[in-house]
Amino acid sequence: MFNMAFAMPSAAAASITHHLLTLAVWALLIGKGAAQEIEADAQNLVTDNVVVVEGEVATISCRVKNNDDSVIQLLNPSRQTIYFREVRPLKDNRFQLVNFSSSELRVSLSNVSLVDEGKYVCQLYTDPPQEAFATVTVLVPPETPTIDANKDVLNEGEDVEFTCSTTGSKPAAEIKWLKGDEEMQESAGNVEEDPREEKLFNVTSRLVLKVSRLDDGLPVTCQVEHPAVKDLQTMKDLQAQRYLDVQYKPQVQITMSQPQGLTREGDTLELICTASGKPQPNLMWKRVDEEMPDRAIFTEPRTLILESLNKTDNGTYRCSAFNDVGESFEDYVLHVYDAPTTTPPPTTTTTTTTTIPTISEDSRAGTEVPRSVDHAVIGGVVAVVVFAILCLLIVLGRYFARHKGTYFTHEAKGADDAADADTAIINAEGGQNSTDEKKEYFI
Repeated sequence: MFNMAFAMPSAAAASITHHLLTLAVWALLIGKGAAQEIEADAQNLVTDNVVVVEGEVATISCRVKNNDDSVIQLLNPSRQTIYFREVRPLKDNRFQLVNFSSSELRVSLSNVSLVDEGKYVCQLYTDPPQEAFATVTVLVPPETPTIDANKDVLNEGEDVEFTCSTTGSKPAAEIKWLKGDEEMQESAGNVEEDPREEKLFNVTSRLVLKVSRLDDGLPVTCQVEHPAVKDLQTMKDLQAQRYLDVQYKPQVQITMSQPQGLTREGDTLELICTASGKPQPNLMWKRVDEEMPDRAIFTEPRTLILESLNKTDNGTYRCSAFNDVGESFEDYVLHVYDAPTTTPPPTTTTTTTTTIPTISEDSRAGTEVPRSVDHAVIGGVVAVVVFAILCLLIVLGRYFARHKGTYFTHEAKGADDAADADTAIINAEGGQNSTDEKKEYFI
């Protein structure tokens, strides 16, 4: 009995002990898992995306905060290990270790190409492992552009179409047009994938211009812009130019080099004709509707000289210029005035008369010259005065004619009702006997 009583408490104690040990193990496991979860959340594995130009160096950095000496490794887009801690299992010498510590693994990739593009994995070797992704984007600069035109030589007013093309860029390049220093809006553009590489693009742009003579000699520039191009020298290399060759008909101008002022009898007239055009124009002088005077001298095609002017030289003189594009001309209307007259000096010795010439401006010559007495002007003034006097006489005559009075008497009074002339005289007021009482009215 005693043994049985003693055995039962021993069995109960063993059961209780077993349950306590089981609870302790579960508590330990739960505590360890919670600690691992808190530790993993506190590690913060981070990295950065990388943009790199083809052929240059890309640097990938995996960083950890509060690391507990867990292993950091870097994997390529194919999930192959590039670096495990400071060891490189991948046999690619372009990958080089830049820095390794408990908080960072930094690796450089030289001579980057399009095949290196993708997502790289930074992995922290915990349970479970932590991962962060670094996207590597590769930029491919465009090739040097080419520019073409549908016409090499243009006439003023014509349209010309330029085409600019560049190939092999990623992303697609942009094309900008310049005429001289003025930016132009493209007429049409096209972007398509490069058949040699699906990630690359070919770009074509078109520009249509209507040209004028002011455009001759100006450069038309096709300039390519791309995010892979930063420095100015490379930007200059990514442009192409064509120079405009515009032909246009002449513009003509006549200037009078002499005389300085009015053209008078006896003077020498010299006219100079200048013309601008492309191609260089030819010049020709002629007199409109009349023969050129026999004494006309042409020192060169552009200069006309007439010596000893007289009134028979009056007329229109035309300078014509012509080239392959067209013809233009300008006219000069010549009016020869009388030669200036001189007033004889006074004969008296007691009075001295000084004549100050009046200065007049010749609208054709643009210079001021002394004006002398002109007989034609005097004759014109006299004619105007005579005409004014005649007009005054005509007006006065019409005025007096309209205000002339009418004279009436009473002798014919009653004649309206008389049968004949004798009866009318008898019936007149007062008859023959009232002569003394006759009254006269002047209205």
